[in-house]
Amino acid sequence: MLRHGEAEDGSPDADRPLTDKGKEQARATGAALAALGVELDACLSSPKVRALDTARLACEQFVDLDVRLEPRLGGGPFDAEALAAGFGDEVLMVGHDPDFSMALHSMTGAQVRMKKGGLAAVEKGELKALFRPKDLKVMASGG
Repeated sequence: MLRHGEAEDGSPDADRPLTDKGKEQARATGAALAALGVELDACLSSPKVRALDTARLACEQFVDLDVRLEPRLGGGPFDAEALAAGFGDEVLMVGHDPDFSMALHSMTGAQVRMKKGGLAAVEKGELKALFRPKDLKVMASGG
């Protein structure tokens, strides 16, 4: 689960683009995932511009991986396991908080607050990793 990168202020909310920092965060996430040897089966994204751009930039590292719009990631509670069902074992979801933090809690029991550009890895109901954007940047640079 990847929370969108930093976005511009403004309205309408759904049309807010990423800042340059947000774009860097998204690219660093993709590079970090690749450095870890993650092979994504699917990428599902909120249709809001900042999330969709985050998903597209993060998934540039993965050949033949299309970003699929998932309206249920656009805001409000959702069942992450149900959304990921049928897409394979490695599914990246890109969306918003507080929805992602609540979904993580529902799946794992963990009390977390995802930062903009933050990434969480869940496997079979267990929180395996929680990365801040600065962690992902270091991983992306090979550090």
